[in-house]
Amino acid sequence: MKDLSVGKEGPLIFKFAMPMLLGNVFQQLYNVVDSAIVGNYIGKEALAAVGASFPIIFTLISLIIGIATGSTIVIAQYYGAKDMPKILRAIDTLYIFLFFASIIVSVLGIIFAPQIFRLIKLPEEVLPGAVTYLRIYLAGLVLFFGFNGTSAILRGLGDSKTPLYFLILATIANVIFDFMFVLWFKWGIAGVALATLLSQAGAFITAIIYLNRTHEVINLSWRKLVFDKVIFKQSTRIGFPIGFQQVFVALGMMVMYWLVNPFGTDTAAAYSVVFRIDAFASMPAMMFAAALSTFVGQNLGANKPERVKKGLMATFYTTSALALIVGIIAFSFSRPLMHLFTSDENVIVIGVQYLHIVSFFYITFTAMFTIGAVMRGAGDTLIPMFITFFALWIVRIPVCYYLSLKMGPVGIWWGIPIAWIIGMILSYLYYLTGRWKTKNILLRKN
Repeated sequence: MKDLSVGKEGPLIFKFAMPMLLGNVFQQLYNVVDSAIVGNYIGKEALAAVGASFPIIFTLISLIIGIATGSTIVIAQYYGAKDMPKILRAIDTLYIFLFFASIIVSVLGIIFAPQIFRLIKLPEEVLPGAVTYLRIYLAGLVLFFGFNGTSAILRGLGDSKTPLYFLILATIANVIFDFMFVLWFKWGIAGVALATLLSQAGAFITAIIYLNRTHEVINLSWRKLVFDKVIFKQSTRIGFPIGFQQVFVALGMMVMYWLVNPFGTDTAAAYSVVFRIDAFASMPAMMFAAALSTFVGQNLGANKPERVKKGLMATFYTTSALALIVGIIAFSFSRPLMHLFTSDENVIVIGVQYLHIVSFFYITFTAMFTIGAVMRGAGDTLIPMFITFFALWIVRIPVCYYLSLKMGPVGIWWGIPIAWIIGMILSYLYYLTGRWKTKNILLRKN
């Protein structure tokens, strides 16, 4: 466990964020390997199917992720205050919630998978593969939440290294299973989904066995778990706005596919690929932001608010430099990056066009996410939720729709950075008000 309320802010956040960043790289490799194998060995229809499944999955799980994030912030603030009994109850409460929530979401998603894909106008030739992939993935959702919930708890306790080790093992297993099921057993897109499910299962089971034997705080016993209503209320107060913010983003992704899909399978496949590339490009911002949120939570819990601004500036300088480097790479090597996923020239041309527009603005996304991390770490999640809603639904989607009518897919690509710019400006203006400093749970009555 790591106390982030003591020591030089910049190096602390950097050392805490790097294992998270490396871990996310390996987690994204799940999706990248899936897409690369599908695109090169099964076909562009299957590539579009896997890509279209991600926003559906994200939409189904986003509210739960938000509440889990709220629990992580609660754990971080209690850890800053050195209140061990409440930390343990918060961990128990999170595990119980994740178990039941994942079962409900899995059942609903499996039943309504075809209707959901038809809602976003997925091309008919892509639909069967997408439904197969989604249903198999959702069948293992309880394992996905179990592992990611465990990782979130460890991060709240200041441990960002342990989840990395299990993610590396899971990613290696995923690659092996992918090649085995697709190239050897010839199971197609079902094999790709099954490989991901088995890899997540192995990561979760291995992590729990290891932590139960070695960790000073986490000792998971299903029969001894206790649900704490007060702590769950704290978690939901913080987590619901984060969850709804994620819902807005996830539904926005679905609407983006609704805008993209009518332009045909080539455009849908290209968007699926650049979506993966964007995920990699955004990782430094998202992981350093997650580290900053834990840093803010612990320091406010320890009553050291003066360290927050220093942490923000150190994080901003680091992530901006990384975003600039990633943007240059995405722009300069756009064609080779697309070739990793497909050899179809039409798909490659569309993807290169996207990257030549959007990669210039990765630094804007980085600034928006980094500023928002301060508010989340403080427990102030309601206003950032409204900012996300405005930037996405009042700006991004209408602009993308309007420009698509005038410019085709290129108009959609331009609408994405326009929304980032608006979101960044609004986030910074709210940060300047300082209202987020009053949202610490330790200042509130339960």
